[in-house]
Amino acid sequence: MAHPPAGIPGFELDALWDEFHQTVNMTARELASWLLSTAAHETDGEEVSRHTGRHVLRILRKRRSELTAEDVDVMYVVVDTVTAQRRAQVPAGGREQWRSRLMCLGHDPVRQL
Repeated sequence: MAHPPAGIPGFELDALWDEFHQTVNMTARELASWLLSTAAHETDGEEVSRHTGRHVLRILRKRRSELTAEDVDVMYVVVDTVTAQRRAQVPAGGREQWRSRLMCLGHDPVRQL
């Protein structure tokens, strides 16, 4: 049996895995397609989000037992970022940019959590 990455108890990894997969509500295929789209590349200053999105894509293609410490860090960042962005007020006239930024992380806010 595989062990969780160093420094995180198995029960915490289980909870993070579940929360990450609830937060990331796009499939690997949808996310890969989005990250290649023109719309994703037109998202203002979001190369960091697209980079993280590519890491999310790699995580989606893994089993829990294959996670690295870096994967765990990215999972925390994605859950925290999406949660904060969903709680923040969407800027007037900026709904599409807001949605695009979240979709770069694998979360489509139009879908239910």
